[in-house]
Amino acid sequence: MTTAPAPRTAAALAARRQKTGAALRRVHDAVARLRREKVQVSVAAVARRADVSRTFLYDNPEARAVIASAMAKVGERRVRMHAEQDDEHEATWRERTLNAEDALKAAHAEILNQRTRIGELSGQIRDLEAERTEETIQRITTGNTTLKQRVRRLTTDNRTLDERLQAARSNLRFQDRRITDLEARLADPLG
Repeated sequence: MTTAPAPRTAAALAARRQKTGAALRRVHDAVARLRREKVQVSVAAVARRADVSRTFLYDNPEARAVIASAMAKVGERRVRMHAEQDDEHEATWRERTLNAEDALKAAHAEILNQRTRIGELSGQIRDLEAERTEETIQRITTGNTTLKQRVRRLTTDNRTLDERLQAARSNLRFQDRRITDLEARLADPLG
C-alpha cells in the first residue's frame, strides 16, 4: 500500500518541479540567445547566461540534451563551413592550375617561335659570311678606295667651282658699279 505524500512534501516537490522548469526555460532561452549572437555554446556559457549551476546542467537530462544538441548543430555548421571553404580553396587552386597551364602553353609556343626565328637569323648570318670570300673582300676594299678618291676629287672640284663663283660675283659687282658710273656720265654730259 502506497501512501500519498504528506501535504508538506507534495508542496516541496511541486515547488522543486516549478523551480526546475523555470531553470530549464532559462537554459533554453540562454542557448537560443547564444546561437542568435553566434557565440560558442558551452556548459560554462549557458550556466552564466541562465543563472544556473554547472552541476544542474550536468545532472538534469533535459538540460544536458539541450546543450548537447546546440553543440552538435554548431559542430555541423562548422563542418559545413569547413567543407565550403575547402570547396572554395579547391576551386581557386583549380582555376590557378588552369591559368598556369594556359600560361605554360603560351610560354612553350613563344619559345618555339623564338627558336625558329633564331634558327632563321643564324642561317642568314651563315649565308652572309659564306658570301664574303677573299675575292669579295678585295673587290669591296678596291671599290671603297675608289669611292674615297672620287669624293676627294669632287671636294676639290667643288672648292674650285666655289672660288670661281665668288670671283664671278665680285666681277659682276664691279661691272654693275662701272655701268652705273657710265650711265651717270651719259645722263650728265657736262659734269
